Amino acid sequence: MNQDLTTRPRPKLRPEIAVAPAVSEHPVGDAVAAALADMGVTTAFGVISIHNMPILDAIGRQGRIRFVPARGEAGAMNMADAFARVSRSLGVVITSTGTAAGNAAGSQVEALTAGSPVLHITTQVDREFMDLDRAAIHDVPRQPDMLKAVSKHYVRVREPVGAVDSLLEAAIVALTAPSGPVTLEIPVDVQRLKVPVQKVAGVPVIPLRTPDPRRLDALADMVRQAKRPMLWLGGGARGAVAAATALAQRGFGIVTSTNGRAVVPERHAHSLGAFNMSREAEQIYAGSDLMIVVGSRLRGNETQNNKMRLPRLVQIDADPLQAGRNYPVEFFIAGDARLALEGLLSRLPDKLATDPDFLAAIGAARAAGEAALRKALGPYATLADTLSRRVERGGHPWVRDVTVSNSTFGNRYVIVAEPCLGVHALGGGIGQGIAMGIGAAAARVAAKTIALLGDGGAQLMLGELATAVESRANVIYVMMNDRGYGVIRNIQDAQYQGRRMYADILTPDFALICRAVGLPHTRIARIEDFEPALDCAIAAVGPQMIEIDMTAIGPFGQKFAGPPAGAAGQPS
Repeated sequence: MNQDLTTRPRPKLRPEIAVAPAVSEHPVGDAVAAALADMGVTTAFGVISIHNMPILDAIGRQGRIRFVPARGEAGAMNMADAFARVSRSLGVVITSTGTAAGNAAGSQVEALTAGSPVLHITTQVDREFMDLDRAAIHDVPRQPDMLKAVSKHYVRVREPVGAVDSLLEAAIVALTAPSGPVTLEIPVDVQRLKVPVQKVAGVPVIPLRTPDPRRLDALADMVRQAKRPMLWLGGGARGAVAAATALAQRGFGIVTSTNGRAVVPERHAHSLGAFNMSREAEQIYAGSDLMIVVGSRLRGNETQNNKMRLPRLVQIDADPLQAGRNYPVEFFIAGDARLALEGLLSRLPDKLATDPDFLAAIGAARAAGEAALRKALGPYATLADTLSRRVERGGHPWVRDVTVSNSTFGNRYVIVAEPCLGVHALGGGIGQGIAMGIGAAAARVAAKTIALLGDGGAQLMLGELATAVESRANVIYVMMNDRGYGVIRNIQDAQYQGRRMYADILTPDFALICRAVGLPHTRIARIEDFEPALDCAIAAVGPQMIEIDMTAIGPFGQKFAGPPAGAAGQPS
């Protein structure tokens, strides 16, 4: 749902800027730090360097923004991404130029995939050396090309007088639907030059795309004629909770992507939740006579590479370029999800003439999916049950790295209380969970974040465990340790005659690593010990790690071997 903003007009709204009457000046680094705070930014993440020091020195001196120093730029970007998702506000990450900006790029791809409103403030060498390939320290002559490739939009500050306006422009674009990461590049010499002191009066209300009322009229006519209508809700529908839930109450069946979970409460009787590719779900789709897809790209790993049969489709999305991209649709409504669903709601009767047997079948299909999953989990069913109860009742952010455990139960079985509380690596890249847990915890101070990790992926960002301890992140890491890349081994067994190539990697002693950085660690070798350990970790102050020794407990009841060869399987 992201797009290059060169294809459509940019928002023209600007925050009101009041210039102080005195002829007072300060460096651009100070101006950027002050403007961020004036906009309401409370937390930023990043790594200090010689090329961003003017900005970070100002943030430290001003004391209005909490800066979380990550151990690497990739982790900092993941933190800002998760912070943005959970707080439903702008995430801010500050990196240096060259290799440092490149370090953040992989994680920025994740933010781009998820449509996270992240402001990436990065730097450049002095303007006299910029883009000339003269081997200045940290110089990458084609850095803008790299940044444009992983950004919704890219802005370079060329003159100090434009720094604050450029910052505001970048923030507005990041927050405007379809939201996404925007990169703001500020050369280090510009950061040192002085500009008049300005006061930024917050960020304006971000404009919402209003749907065409005539198309809503037409859609309402289709719904009134339907007997088995459904909503497929994606991440772009997260702001439409009340309207989507009201439509479910009036007689719509519900199914969600993994990123659209809890837009309608996950225990709603009419909801399949994210059990969207089971055999029973496909039978529901076959019986439906109308499906409205809201804020979803119908991703390949949730639709069998777009081969899954879906009913008659109408699509609603804030991004006009998404119209019919993955499935043919009867017609498309460009507009904000909340405004569109509220508009539809106002045009419909209080109760739709929905076939009651169809709605009952949805509940039965959901129950069948859950039962099949519990059976496949074997001894880990009780662990999944415990996590689901605690996460739902406690309103805990539920962060997941790419692991076998997430692919099986994390993405659909553990109930999240609100859409913003579900955070997972949507792009499928491993190793982002440790940092995402820190970002989510920074955004949700009242409830402890619970992050599901795998031992293989976690090794990519072990250094961020030190960040978790140093920042006193309110996070519990549940480490599922099967001594290697479990899903890769399962795929090799199923598709490569059991040839275990490069999947049985050396696994460190996580207890020793945790001790080295002062992170409390508990090892679980019996599944019945997990629930009391989790309760103790929830009650404790600061970060905790609970390591599940899967070699001691045993395998899942059924192997998860990833997507079938040549097709898309369950979403990771």
